[in-house]
Amino acid sequence: MELVIFGANGPTGRQATEQAIASGHTVTAVTRHPEDFPLGHARLRVAGADVLDACAVERLVAGRDAVISALGVPYGREPVSLYSDGIGHITQAMTKHGVRRLVCVSSTVLFGVPAPGEGFFFRAVLEPLIARTIGRTVYDDMRRMERIVGDSGLEWTVVRPAGLFDADAVSDYQVGTSRLPGRFTSRADLAHALLRQATGDRRDLAVRAFIDVRTVEGVPSLLDVLRKEALGGRK
Repeated sequence: MELVIFGANGPTGRQATEQAIASGHTVTAVTRHPEDFPLGHARLRVAGADVLDACAVERLVAGRDAVISALGVPYGREPVSLYSDGIGHITQAMTKHGVRRLVCVSSTVLFGVPAPGEGFFFRAVLEPLIARTIGRTVYDDMRRMERIVGDSGLEWTVVRPAGLFDADAVSDYQVGTSRLPGRFTSRADLAHALLRQATGDRRDLAVRAFIDVRTVEGVPSLLDVLRKEALGGRK
């Protein structure tokens, strides 16, 4: 398939690009800094563009079979609009050019229910602290993004991972249409889920659905993830 990946130079985007190439797909990897993109292949085109540039997005989406958005920004106090503005340009371009399949990333926090089986501190203190203060502007914009996606009329799937961490390989991860137990999702597993939803047999896809992806093998400690990831905003 012909794929375009926005946010391709982030950790998840690079994983998705690499896995897509390994699976035989042709990829247009979109990044604002193509000179820094670490991958190369005959079936890879690295495009220097900004998702906030509607004309550039339209050119890159035209003729593709599916779109993956792995956009991400760090937590901060300033208002965030990258998710909603970016997905607005993506969905408009897809509609114009008849590209139907869209898969994008938000967060398990947006299920709006506590993590199943979690202890009181994580469920009632730590996660609300992150969701309502440290990460509030990010999650607010993710909600706007999800509304735009849901109203688009496209064949979309929103993947809502938990806390992200790096892993060397794809594991036997879990997928569900409601929030799953566990705190973490490896970027390798997230990328694999994105790619599977973008390129799989339609009978096996979660079309117009929100899905959780949860890693259950080799997960790090909460302290390690918070120290490395929580303030980095890496997708």
